[in-house]
Amino acid sequence: MTQLPAPGATPAAPPPAEPLPTTTPARPRWRETLGLLARNPTAAVSATVLVLIVLVAVFDETLAPYGPNEQDPSLQLQPPSRDHPFGTDEFGRDVFSRVILGAGTSLRVGFLSVAFALVVGTLIGLVAGYYGRWVDDTLMRLMDVLFAFPAVLLAIAIVAIRGAGPANAILAIGIVYVPIFARVTRASVLGVREEVYVRASRSVGASDWRLITRHVLPNAAPPIIVQTSVSLAFAVLAEAALSFLGLGPRRPNPSWGLMLADGRGFIEQAWWYAVFPGLAIVVTVLCFNLLGDGLRDVLDPRQRTLMAGGGR
Repeated sequence: MTQLPAPGATPAAPPPAEPLPTTTPARPRWRETLGLLARNPTAAVSATVLVLIVLVAVFDETLAPYGPNEQDPSLQLQPPSRDHPFGTDEFGRDVFSRVILGAGTSLRVGFLSVAFALVVGTLIGLVAGYYGRWVDDTLMRLMDVLFAFPAVLLAIAIVAIRGAGPANAILAIGIVYVPIFARVTRASVLGVREEVYVRASRSVGASDWRLITRHVLPNAAPPIIVQTSVSLAFAVLAEAALSFLGLGPRRPNPSWGLMLADGRGFIEQAWWYAVFPGLAIVVTVLCFNLLGDGLRDVLDPRQRTLMAGGGR
């Protein structure tokens, strides 16, 4: 039985209210991803080096101390010096300047060819994985036909038919990598399309376009991002191979692969002629591969949880 207070007595003060728990807003996913990537020393260093290489390619004409075809016959095949850090070639041209100017050509071909493969391959993989059945069978059998040819041989065949040049090299390398993006995207979409949130959106009448753009593609993106980084490495290598065979940019335009081909005849008497363009290719390809490994760890849910919890 509750005891009533005596008349005229002061009522007891109510107990103090418990303070509401303070919550910090969640960090955006992209910012969290960058933070985790920065905690991976290998990926962070690779990304930094790639940023520097891209800046060199963008501002190549400003950074190059000499023109790409500026010749001095009195300086033929000179070893590295203060005026020419990478030495000179058989025409007296500065190898350092040509390596800088060749970065723009090699990276331009690599980025544009991967962009072409990314758009076309992702679209094919999305349609095949989402709709399935005969659409999936038809598109994937077409991709299998392209997979039946060795990558470099197919690129050489395309360039041989269409002719040498940067534009045809971009098209050839892009076609080679379309099936890879299509398969990666399809595999990721097959795992996403039956998720609960996709079926819930479909049950309330969401259109296919909305499901693909708002739910399927964003959640299928991590493997595609990793594949993009890895493909950039192989695209730069493929451009160098085509240029080495004379199927890429034409002389006298500087290109890493073309410089490597020109320098192989002087490897005994002028090692720097071929070594420095080769090092540029090796460093660029290695950094793209290491960055791809870091992205794979960061975007993988299990590895992401371990890294966020300090487990790695």
